[in-house]
Amino acid sequence: MKIAFSGPGSAATGALVVGVSEGNKLTPAAKALDKTTGGALMRAIKGGTFTGKNGQSLSLLAPTGTRLDRILAVGLGKPDDIDEKAAHKLGGQIYADLGKSGSKSATIVAEAPEKCELGDDALAVAMAEGLRLRSYRFDKYQTKTKSNNNAKPTLTSVTVCCKGAAKAKDAFKARDKVAEGVFLTRDLVTEPPNVLYPETLAKRCQELTKLGLKVQVLGESQLKRLGMGALLGVGQGSVRESKLVVMQWNGAPKAKAAKKGGKARTKADAPVCFVGKGVTFDTGGISLKPSAGMEDMKYDMGGSGVVIGLMKALAGRKARVNAVGIVGLVENMPGANAQRPSDVVTTMSGQTVEVLNTDAEGRLVLADALHYANDRFKPKFIIDLATLTGAIIVALGDDIAGLFSNNDTLSERITESGKKIGEEVWRLPQNDIFDKMLNSDIADIRNISSGRGAGSITAAQFLGRFIGKTPWAHLDIAGVTWSKKDLPVSPKGATAFGVRLLDRMVADYYEKK
Repeated sequence: MKIAFSGPGSAATGALVVGVSEGNKLTPAAKALDKTTGGALMRAIKGGTFTGKNGQSLSLLAPTGTRLDRILAVGLGKPDDIDEKAAHKLGGQIYADLGKSGSKSATIVAEAPEKCELGDDALAVAMAEGLRLRSYRFDKYQTKTKSNNNAKPTLTSVTVCCKGAAKAKDAFKARDKVAEGVFLTRDLVTEPPNVLYPETLAKRCQELTKLGLKVQVLGESQLKRLGMGALLGVGQGSVRESKLVVMQWNGAPKAKAAKKGGKARTKADAPVCFVGKGVTFDTGGISLKPSAGMEDMKYDMGGSGVVIGLMKALAGRKARVNAVGIVGLVENMPGANAQRPSDVVTTMSGQTVEVLNTDAEGRLVLADALHYANDRFKPKFIIDLATLTGAIIVALGDDIAGLFSNNDTLSERITESGKKIGEEVWRLPQNDIFDKMLNSDIADIRNISSGRGAGSITAAQFLGRFIGKTPWAHLDIAGVTWSKKDLPVSPKGATAFGVRLLDRMVADYYEKK
């Protein structure tokens, strides 16, 4: 779908979208349209339940006095409540109303009411971003259209009219690149596991070299030499070879050379680092999962999908930062050579792990990937993402991700960035009480706790054993990676939760201006 920006004006054909603030206060464009249609807009408003609240919409078909397909009035809510997150939601709502409406084109008149914290151009950009994000569709395996839910969208072009259209157009270019990263993540998480497995997912990473990313794929022989016994143990029951993929984006301005020659290297030049769990399918291994719902385990690589999409977003918008993305890719299968409960594996860090449950495999993959990232790149911080525990869904439901961190500043930055764009996290505690629950009788650590409680916390405690003093945060995204209902800026299915959050955090706190 094409999205363009133009100066103030209204459409002659197609669909026209205007805003109405809470209390049915018409924007200037809505007032002009009401006059053109002989008061049809206000009559429709008075004859129904529409009051201009955020989330409401009202459609008028073939309005008199125009050649328009329809008018869509959308509720802006209270002017002082309209922030970037609300504008994203508004754009998503517009696409939900018009995407399959029959209209091929639409014009959105972006007018910020008085007391709104956004200007017209910023409102236009945020609405366009929300609309783009909601327009995602995955239909590559559908050979026939059998229902309205699967019907192809009719809307192919949208023009957003606002003051400062040139400024909005430039700003949207970067946001559109982030949306492309989001779409890549959603694609990867949605792919079936017979199509997406460690080798093919690694190849998808290699395709990003065309954006300027450096991509390195490590196979099992290299991982064995590095001593990644934990990661390799998870994948040893599968016929698919395990992989570790390293993606590097060097976008920060070059550091000045040292006086005596050579490259200057300071702590400020260190990269930011993101690590993702990439279990492309998780049967649970020998500790086999119940069959009901096992099909959902294709998205157990959701953390790696977010890291890959984030790296595409950073490279696509030419972010002025040095960033590293690392994904550990395995398939957890109950084969003849599969890892057994009670096996002991040696991690790259040298620590030994007693594997008491082969379905607690993600933390084993991350243990080696985190140590590798820390040891090789010595980053400013490490953030890992993983669909790690069902316990986080019990604690926080399907809308908020769990956050664990050894650094208050990093934790606060993640939290604030999530609030700005509508991907919220909640920090949970960590301390020695939970750490003791991981003590093993025969190894340095066990991969599940000795009790039933605090499952998400003890999983995070496990990961913390492989970080040292590096600032670190763990995002447990098990509940937010896949949605069974439409969300404001995401149709049901893969959400790509984390891509926009982390892109915003990098932009606000770590890019060199």
